[in-house]
Amino acid sequence: MNTIEEVKHYYGTVLQGSKDLKTDACCTTDVMPSHLKALLQHIHPEVQSRYYGCGLVIPEVLEGCHILDLGCGSGRDVFLLSAMVGEQGSVTGVDMTEAQLEIAIRHQDYHRERLGYSRPNTDFVEGQLEHLLDLDLPRGSFDIVISNCVLNLVPDKSAVLEQVFELLKPGGEFYFSDVYADRRVADDLRSDPVLYGECLGGALYWNDFLRLAKAAGFADPRLVSDRPLSIDDPQQQEKLGNTKFYSATYRLIKIQGLESSCEDYGQAVRYKGSISHHEPQFLLDKHHIIETGRIFPVCGNTYRMLKETRFAPHFDFFGDTGTHFGIFQGCGTGLPFDDAVPNPESGGCC
Repeated sequence: MNTIEEVKHYYGTVLQGSKDLKTDACCTTDVMPSHLKALLQHIHPEVQSRYYGCGLVIPEVLEGCHILDLGCGSGRDVFLLSAMVGEQGSVTGVDMTEAQLEIAIRHQDYHRERLGYSRPNTDFVEGQLEHLLDLDLPRGSFDIVISNCVLNLVPDKSAVLEQVFELLKPGGEFYFSDVYADRRVADDLRSDPVLYGECLGGALYWNDFLRLAKAAGFADPRLVSDRPLSIDDPQQQEKLGNTKFYSATYRLIKIQGLESSCEDYGQAVRYKGSISHHEPQFLLDKHHIIETGRIFPVCGNTYRMLKETRFAPHFDFFGDTGTHFGIFQGCGTGLPFDDAVPNPESGGCC
């Protein structure tokens, strides 16, 4: 079998539920906010049992948005997001595994009825992520594209990033979780069907990912959160040796002309505290946690990421680009992830 057929087999046949996973790479351990836990009660048990995600891909300000979910599987994130975008928004799921999509489509009306919608605001498309533009998805039409532990399973990752850029509206974002390595994964590990299916064999070296994202047009990738992964299966750990893996969530925002570094123009923003469930503070990324009411100095790129996107109504903006003060203090290029192992008793959804 080639890589694509192996992935279909692993997720369509080998895995019958999250209990069959051999590592926590495809398992979300993020503590889910209470408002999302409430929505999770609407998800059909069969859909929930076939969920294989490594992060929480529910960004902020979703009402009325049109969202594309890459590698949607049985549709858990699609149905969660369908509740948040409202009946005027939409969520389209794409997956290449027929067995997973069959579950999602079968439970489409169930979720519509639970939400009280007069018509479905979800849609599912079978196809490969390297060929998104061949699936009749309209270019420049999506506010947000998400994926949850899927990019590592795709052989041609640059093709996915380039096509996502084409599908997003100006100011739209690719908000996704995936698995990354602290070094380039050896070829023999990449060809191991278990490691590949467990989202480790196909993981990108984090710095290679940043280069691919920038080449696709996302000039300033922003790391939102990350955690080190534990490999509890002794057989898989022995294969991997000293290679470390991380689950990380990134925002890639489509804005033309962003600079390659964080440049300081003396600009600042003030968050109004007006985003639902994020009233005390807004987290743009790991290094921009913006407290309500406080004047918050930002670089030129961050200023534009807030002013030229769906977040603009929730901020006051100060300054322009008339005077340049050099590189913004604290702009670095080291390993962006934390090495601290999380408390195993903190809980997760699988």
